[in-house]
Amino acid sequence: MTLEDIKRFYFIGIGGIGMSALARYFKAKGFDVAGYDKTPSPLTDELKAEGIAIHFEDLGENIPSEYQNTDSTLVVYTPAIPKTMGELVYVQQNHQVLKRSEVLGLITQTSKGLGVAGTHGKTTTSTMLAYVLSQSHLKCSAFLGGISANFNSNVLVNASAEYSVIEADEFDRSFLRLKPYASIITAMDPDHLDIYGTVESFTEGFQEYADKHKDNQLVIYKYGLPLRQTGFKGISYGINEPQAAVYGTELHYSHGRFLMDLHFQNEVWKNVVLGLPGIHNAENAVAVAVMCKELGLSESEIRSGLQDFKGVKRRFEYQVRTEKLIYIDDYAHHPTEIAALVSSIRLLYPDKKVTGIFQPHLFSRTRDFEEGFVHELSKLDEAIVMPIYPAREEPIPGVTSDELVRKIGKNASLKTPEEVLEYVNTIEEGVVLTIGAGDIDRIVPEMKRILS
Repeated sequence: MTLEDIKRFYFIGIGGIGMSALARYFKAKGFDVAGYDKTPSPLTDELKAEGIAIHFEDLGENIPSEYQNTDSTLVVYTPAIPKTMGELVYVQQNHQVLKRSEVLGLITQTSKGLGVAGTHGKTTTSTMLAYVLSQSHLKCSAFLGGISANFNSNVLVNASAEYSVIEADEFDRSFLRLKPYASIITAMDPDHLDIYGTVESFTEGFQEYADKHKDNQLVIYKYGLPLRQTGFKGISYGINEPQAAVYGTELHYSHGRFLMDLHFQNEVWKNVVLGLPGIHNAENAVAVAVMCKELGLSESEIRSGLQDFKGVKRRFEYQVRTEKLIYIDDYAHHPTEIAALVSSIRLLYPDKKVTGIFQPHLFSRTRDFEEGFVHELSKLDEAIVMPIYPAREEPIPGVTSDELVRKIGKNASLKTPEEVLEYVNTIEEGVVLTIGAGDIDRIVPEMKRILS
């Protein structure tokens, strides 16, 4: 199918970060847009303020009358919606129905889609890429997995731009529905094993994504990833990796700025200023610089964009920053992400006590990576673990936050959200981190108030 015959879009699960980006995109393009979500949120409030009709009860076959027209309405749904949900069952029998990833696939057929894939880093990297491009002579549209601090949105619409930046999500093998023009692959650490089954199957999923780049199309990938070079043009990148095609060195913090040197094959860009501190953010910036240089941006355009990039909400997001106390909120929910976060904190604040408040996300992920979580959380001066956020899952016997705390050992404790807030009242100095992808963000405003 094509998008040319569609007049209206109806979203089931419209409040999700990826779904809301599509809803905003089509609203900005002049389509009628409405949808359902389970609960109100600040994001659904924003969508309603932008003129999108949203309801929070399952209407079954009684969806709004103007969206009953099966010839001109496209229904988009997220796999997070239960298969038995009344509206979903009804529309699947009567309407054209596509997953979010399939709609993104259609968009990549009508623009030059720049995919950003990887088990971690893809939201920050795709948002950084979108910002640098948007400030250059090329421009772009973008569909992001987080709220950009520069755009204050998760979508960027530019009708005249030939490029679209798209977060290529491996969950549910969604990225295999895209038709990318070029891509960045940031990481392939196993995840979502409830879907892929084995590490080998997970790795092969990324290989399939890379293989979608035919005829010497560009794939920029982190040095050391287990990718077989097939028909694509591969460029590796890294930090302090001289074997990589492009790499950064001399990461340092000076006068409130984070800088690095960027080594290309035939030139070195000295003292590139990064808007975001952190080793992992520097690594993401190398990938973005490579992509933008390959697309034809000048050195000055790339330097300017990287320097002015403000980041993504809930990705190394400063909430409090004073001489005595630092509070940062971060979405890290995989051991590798926690390792990058903590190592960056140690680089920036080597003499401060670091307290991490972690909410595990999913029983299956906690089970699959328990050893990694214990290893990384043990590096904190104090680790507070909240109960596991279940999302779509039922409990798994023996998989609990209590068990994580027991294995971390000294300086680890289990606390409910209410107990966390009580404890935070006693903190007067050091670095405090909230870490996780569940609903831990709901305590962030109150923590910010207390620590301020």
